Amino acid sequence: MCDRLIETVWDRGWDEKPSLDPDYLWTLGSKGYSKEDEYSIRSSEDVEDLRLRLERLCASLREEAALNSLGHTMAYGQLRNAIRKRHALGRLWRERPELASTPIAPPIIVLGQMRSGTTRVQRLLDADPKLAGTRFCDSHDPVPSRPDLRPLKARAALFMARRVNPWLDTFHPFGATQTDEEIGWLSAALSPAAFEAQWRIPSYVAFNEGHDQTPVYREFARMLRTDAATAKNADRPRVLKCPQFAEDAKALLDQFPDAKVVRCTRAQDEVHASSVSMVASQMAFQSDRHMLADLEAEWARKIDHRERRLDQALKSFSGPVAEICFEDLNADSVAAMASLYKALDMSFDRSARDCMKAEIEEAGRSPHRMHREQIEHLLPETG
Repeated sequence: MCDRLIETVWDRGWDEKPSLDPDYLWTLGSKGYSKEDEYSIRSSEDVEDLRLRLERLCASLREEAALNSLGHTMAYGQLRNAIRKRHALGRLWRERPELASTPIAPPIIVLGQMRSGTTRVQRLLDADPKLAGTRFCDSHDPVPSRPDLRPLKARAALFMARRVNPWLDTFHPFGATQTDEEIGWLSAALSPAAFEAQWRIPSYVAFNEGHDQTPVYREFARMLRTDAATAKNADRPRVLKCPQFAEDAKALLDQFPDAKVVRCTRAQDEVHASSVSMVASQMAFQSDRHMLADLEAEWARKIDHRERRLDQALKSFSGPVAEICFEDLNADSVAAMASLYKALDMSFDRSARDCMKAEIEEAGRSPHRMHREQIEHLLPETG
């Protein structure tokens, strides 16, 4: 319905089809900001990296993604917004540079494949009053404001997302102020994390897999320190989580060498089936050209790539690492978390235990469920 409506608007000349040209998007996204905002406290290398990422991503979207009208509109909106957020952060840091260097407690980084229990572990850890998490609305928009309208904006964004994709909460329950992964911060730096789960962009994925991720995680660290300052929880360890971290673990850990690491594991065939289902639910609405076999092959490759990159990164990491497996989480989440705390030399007190039990009860009321059976409906075998 949305796709046909957008196509009609363009066909009848009521509005123009927006361009996915990188220079056009940069000009539009930076409107109202200065060159000083663009650079601010960032190095020229970081700015050049973002411009290169934008150029490569736009080319991949135009030449490979086969976007329908809805997908084209969503890609345009996400890229324009990423550029605006980049400039808005630059202006904030130009005016208040101390935010980007706020001292923070050593974080706890949850590493693992998509669909391996990372969200559950992150939210259980965040339930502990001694720790802190990132709100979905703050990941969705990393630029603080007064008054803080981000929860309201996030609710509106989730409302629209659920209209486009009715299965949204079945694979990842969302809430505007609920603890969530920092994928929005990565998207603002044009990491492929959110994009490759929506669009078929093989050349951009290949570019990123062979490209230095250090500029992305320098920006990520600035956002985290800014968020900790404005949320007034810099003294509590932040629980960080995003499946992309597994692929980029070396660059991430270089920014936080004093971190504690939690590695989530799950049988690879189960990770693959659930990952394909989740990606299918996002791709189905944004392109009319699908091949399920191609999607399955790509995510088998991706899972293997992330596992190898994570193994390599942890070999050179000297900090504490604890492992938690999906089956143990399912069998007894509280016992699994108690073992995790022991492995990380953390105190698993009554308050942490009770708060985790409350989180488990709340999660049990969510619409999250297995969704492998949705694949055939979402991605029929079409060329």
